[in-house]
Amino acid sequence: MSEYINNSQRRQEELKKLILDLHAGADINEIKARFRELIKDISAVEIAQLEQQLIDEGLPVEQVQKLCDVHVAIFQEALEGETSPEMTPGHPVHTFKAENFAAGEVLKLLEETIAQLPDEQALERARIFAEQLAEIDKVYLRKENLLFPLLEKHGVSGPSAVMWGIHDEIRQQLKALRRALEEGDTSKAKEIFPPLAEAIRQMFYKEEHILYPTALKVLSDAEWVAIRDQSEEIGYCLIRPGDQWNPQVEPAEIPHPQAGAYGTAAPTGELPLDTGYLTPEQINLLLTHLPVDVTFVDENDVVRYFSQGRQERIFTRTAAIIGRKVQNCHPPKSVHIVNHLLDEFKSGTRDVAEFWIQMQGKFIHIRYFALRDQEGKYRGTLEVTQDVTDIRKLEGERRLLDETR
Repeated sequence: MSEYINNSQRRQEELKKLILDLHAGADINEIKARFRELIKDISAVEIAQLEQQLIDEGLPVEQVQKLCDVHVAIFQEALEGETSPEMTPGHPVHTFKAENFAAGEVLKLLEETIAQLPDEQALERARIFAEQLAEIDKVYLRKENLLFPLLEKHGVSGPSAVMWGIHDEIRQQLKALRRALEEGDTSKAKEIFPPLAEAIRQMFYKEEHILYPTALKVLSDAEWVAIRDQSEEIGYCLIRPGDQWNPQVEPAEIPHPQAGAYGTAAPTGELPLDTGYLTPEQINLLLTHLPVDVTFVDENDVVRYFSQGRQERIFTRTAAIIGRKVQNCHPPKSVHIVNHLLDEFKSGTRDVAEFWIQMQGKFIHIRYFALRDQEGKYRGTLEVTQDVTDIRKLEGERRLLDETR
């Protein structure tokens, strides 16, 4: 039996069978009993691998997500025996855990306050605590945009897909709770809060006992540095991270967005950009499919490019203007306006100028942007022109899935 139990591959197969039986409606107590017979401990990585394998073999992510809490209930006894690695302040995992603690404290305060509704003072406090709790979205955004891509690079995508779905459910519940509190609908708030609180606490557990231990096993120090260095752009939930963690890694080892999907070098023939890489053909397709007209004038006031999209341009441009001084592209009476704008861009006293006009029944928005390099040196001007007639008529909202097919 011990030989069988120690066989990791066969254990994975048996664990997978347990989960599939659970999904088929088997009694959870029977599943737990079979699980205890099978093994006394299981690592967080094996749970992540198990969910990954189920998804790879065709089990819909939604089903895994729906029963994720049940998975945790089954594995909880084994997981409790695992020691979550204590990381140094500044390490992303330490930061994630500190944020969970802070959000958990706010959740407790909100729970106490919700129980006091419909008291008016409690209602006002609940609004404040709910707004603070909404900061947890920054944790989810960093997981989705920094941690998950690197896990996927190592072949771990199943748990990421499941968690992302739960993130969205929590976001919707938080939004509904805040709306109910703002409208003073205390009965609705009391109805929404319990499942929301449970979902957030379950996510804390899954992160700290499954996701983070898995990530610590598969990601390198250089990859954790990449996560840390890019986290500031998204922000943190209710805390400021420490700065003690300073691993000795070579700069070349650190994945950078310029390298594409976190660490892969740009293939031959593709141009490395600040966030990814594209072929010249892809760049041209991107520019010609923009829903705006763009024109680029370099630092010497020479017209270097204009987009020619699928639809007719708002203002006529011909290939003959390429290489021409931008001043020569305007009537003499308006050249002084062009020069004044360019002088302000070059001197650094202005970065953006915008205008709007009505023309042939259309509302046209025109913007000029000064382009500067990393040292702040002026490198040219970008003109962006857009017909916003229909945009100005929009009301309410349309979600992506609400789009008419």
